[in-house]
Amino acid sequence: MEAYIQESIDKWLNSSIDEADKKAIQAMIDAGEETELTDSFYKELEFGTGGLRGIMGLGSNRMNKYTIGVATQGLANYLKKEFAGEEISVAIAHDSRNNSDFFAATTAAIFSANGIKVYLFEALRPTPELSFAIRELGCKSGVVLTASHNPKEYNGYKAYWSDGAQIIAPHDKNIIDEVRAISSFEDVKFEADDALIVKIGKDIDDKYLDTLEALSLSPEAIKNQSDLSIVFSPIHGTGITLVPSILERLGFKNVTIVEEQSEPNGNFPTVVYPNPEEKEAMSIALKKAESIDADLVMATDPDADRVGIAIKNKEGKFELLNGNQTGSLLIYYLCTKWKENNKLNGKQFIVKTIVTTELIKDIADRFDIESYDTLTGFKFIAGLIREFEGKKEFIGGGEESYGYLIGDSVRDKDAVASCAMIAEMAAWAKDNGKSVMELLEEIYSEFGMYWEALTSLTKKGKSGAEEIQKMMSDARSNAPKSLGGSPVTTLLDYQSGEATDLKTGNKTKMDYPSSNVLQFLTEDGSKVSLRPSGTEPKIKFYFSVKSESGSSLGIEEQKEKLNQKIEQIKSELGL
Repeated sequence: MEAYIQESIDKWLNSSIDEADKKAIQAMIDAGEETELTDSFYKELEFGTGGLRGIMGLGSNRMNKYTIGVATQGLANYLKKEFAGEEISVAIAHDSRNNSDFFAATTAAIFSANGIKVYLFEALRPTPELSFAIRELGCKSGVVLTASHNPKEYNGYKAYWSDGAQIIAPHDKNIIDEVRAISSFEDVKFEADDALIVKIGKDIDDKYLDTLEALSLSPEAIKNQSDLSIVFSPIHGTGITLVPSILERLGFKNVTIVEEQSEPNGNFPTVVYPNPEEKEAMSIALKKAESIDADLVMATDPDADRVGIAIKNKEGKFELLNGNQTGSLLIYYLCTKWKENNKLNGKQFIVKTIVTTELIKDIADRFDIESYDTLTGFKFIAGLIREFEGKKEFIGGGEESYGYLIGDSVRDKDAVASCAMIAEMAAWAKDNGKSVMELLEEIYSEFGMYWEALTSLTKKGKSGAEEIQKMMSDARSNAPKSLGGSPVTTLLDYQSGEATDLKTGNKTKMDYPSSNVLQFLTEDGSKVSLRPSGTEPKIKFYFSVKSESGSSLGIEEQKEKLNQKIEQIKSELGL
């Protein structure tokens, strides 16, 4: 074993961690578990700009009481400096993952031990409600314990600022500095001051649901289509706490819960991955929908910030939509109803991320609504909302990875609000004599059919991280000459902040924060994006191609043709 890894292990064994945990580490050593020890101790689990996320277990590169303790102590130290002389409070929530409740209690204990008032949700709650609670309660910060849709071995720690958004510059870097300044677990105050911990629950639930209910744009359509048959699955997560409630409040009377997945369970026993982006995770809900001839299927991830849906095609079979399709439908519906309800006055805007379909921008343009692109991550969307607060009105936005936001009372992606608006959109379409699929086809006919695909390569451990780094380096230095039969005209490097015209070699500056993302743009409008995941050991390739509006080909024929083009591009990239 390399010397620096052994030093990390020795540091833990000689620290103030619990004796039982020292014995567990020693047992790994005695059993010769060198690979596990290497992955557990070869680096620190970094407190990044969004917080922590990693595999649960003992070690410096694992999610555990101690790594969470250091993160919380660092955040507490920064809050006390930033808000010196002020009363400081934080809100804390957690999802259904194993140890999430323990990690939440640990986090609450450390904040309270530092003299900070804590509002702790009494039981599991969706991440977007945590964002709402921070603003509602006037907190300076907040934390949610979740690893979103990662596999069951993972957990995470997401930190929020006083506006209810995930932390961005300059606070992110400053907090990271505070976390790194903690040299010993003895610097972490683990002993709770119970007098400073207040349990919250139903009161915040009701205020949050009141806010979501007020977002409704088509109450008459819901009244007319109150028997719309909806199948919902929380995939063993927090969606069960509030999604059925908001659907009932809006007036939907025919909602079927997938019982096999209704119970919160951190082992996610009925799925391989608790991710509504995965067809397998939706399979039980789809079977239920087929058996009762439902109109709409929705499923949320464990912390209920993402939602996947399925709708019927022309043959009456259920078809899963990708995140770009659902996002486009939502934005089209929102824009249409805002216009019909005379709510547009030229001061509204929509936001999407750079890897999300350009169809959303086309829709916004059609309604003369400003649209903006941000880097991947809802903290950047929330940053724009904050920048325009009091000047412009946020209608909605989203990203291709199944996360959407309606209105600005929450400052993170919100599957509870999204489920409500998706159901309302389906009722509105039905009230206008069309299915959701027919509505989507109308959009494609008007704007052209956009088709996107995502390929993720998983590269685990230290060697995997190095391999991903090399792939990005090679792509930067050797841009492809053509993709899908069309010349590559532009390289966008968000790390250097430069756009390069590959014909002339001219470079122009881009106005984005630095991020390890590359995009290749082709002459015919295709776009390929490369982005290492910030939360998983993956590198992601995003593909976007388009057919012209008014195409004589049917939707399925266009889709087949566009899929062939994407496969050609994948082959050219060696994927």
